[in-house]
Amino acid sequence: MILTIDIGNSNICFGVYDGEELKFTARAKTDAQRTETEYAVFLDNIFRLRNFDARSLTGAAISSVVPSLTRVFTDAVKLIGDIPTVVVGPGVKTGLNIRIDEPASLGADLVCTAVGAAEAFPLPAIILDLGTATKITVITKNRDFIGGAIMPGVLISLGALSGSTSLLPSIGLGTGKVKVIGANTVDCMLSGAILGTAGALDGLIERYKAELGEVPTVVACGGLAPGIVPHCKTPIQIMPNLLLDGLLSIYRRNIG
Repeated sequence: MILTIDIGNSNICFGVYDGEELKFTARAKTDAQRTETEYAVFLDNIFRLRNFDARSLTGAAISSVVPSLTRVFTDAVKLIGDIPTVVVGPGVKTGLNIRIDEPASLGADLVCTAVGAAEAFPLPAIILDLGTATKITVITKNRDFIGGAIMPGVLISLGALSGSTSLLPSIGLGTGKVKVIGANTVDCMLSGAILGTAGALDGLIERYKAELGEVPTVVACGGLAPGIVPHCKTPIQIMPNLLLDGLLSIYRRNIG
């Protein structure tokens, strides 16, 4: 069984695969102050809750956009067991052709979602990752990763609104029902943040289609995808575990 770990800016997601089957997932808040021992204990507690024997693990794969935690987690995995571990980064085999200006600067999370999409869907593909930031990436039919766009995430946008103004309140996405035309302050903020993001995604997707010259697969992942994608006009498939699936594929490409 393979342990996959996605270290994001806001959350850390864990998944355990038995072959192609994702047995279970777990999520925790990202805390850069924790040590490898604390995270090893945390993982052990998750395994106990799931009645899972850590001795069944045969390997691990890590994707991280928090450099200070990358080594922490490789050491935490070592405390759990002596298993081969792949950390996504320069030099790791992905099966993609990275066709951007600075390939070494490409985030591990974007690599993993791209691999997950390339393995599961017809190409070309547009991948939407809706989390702390809203990230859009494009893979051509030849598995070329050619770039994309990055926007502030929905929660960042809402936080900037309330933090930069005197009268706008601090709200969450679940504060109320999303209305196209808001009749009060909260509804107006939700309309702008959620429907504005959905409209921006639709607009960028149309531009990407024109650039590619064909109709691509469009797939979304990330914690905020379920709250945004239903408001898009473009048909979009939500794959909540796309990044972990990509991690598994990268592990197998490198370890076998």
